[in-house]
Amino acid sequence: QVQLVEAGGGLVQAGGSLRLSCAASGRTFSSYNMGWFRQPPGKEREFVAAINWSGGRTYYAGSVKGRFTIARDNNNNTGYLQMNSLKPEDTANYYCAADRQWPLPSNGMDYWGKGTVVTVSS
Repeated sequence: QVQLVEAGGGLVQAGGSLRLSCAASGRTFSSYNMGWFRQPPGKEREFVAAINWSGGRTYYAGSVKGRFTIARDNNNNTGYLQMNSLKPEDTANYYCAADRQWPLPSNGMDYWGKGTVVTVSS
């Protein structure tokens, strides 16, 4: 079992930055690949970014590539999502998730956090 807790969400103006964190506990975090997903108000949940177990491989959704950076610190069992140049359309509930599969599965992940809300004002 892996427990994931997101933090760092909040209200920010367009063009600003936020860093989300995902604290993991339970089974060895470094054994799992990690992803960030988001669910905008009234829309389906969508993929944002992924990082493999070692941190050596990443990939991003086209809508955030060049603005967001995913990272992890296995020594501290924590994942991160640095979000720069935020836009109103980035407003969403952001979730971190963990899975043994790489690339991340298109449907479902082994473990999910409960999310943190990011609101970007124009």
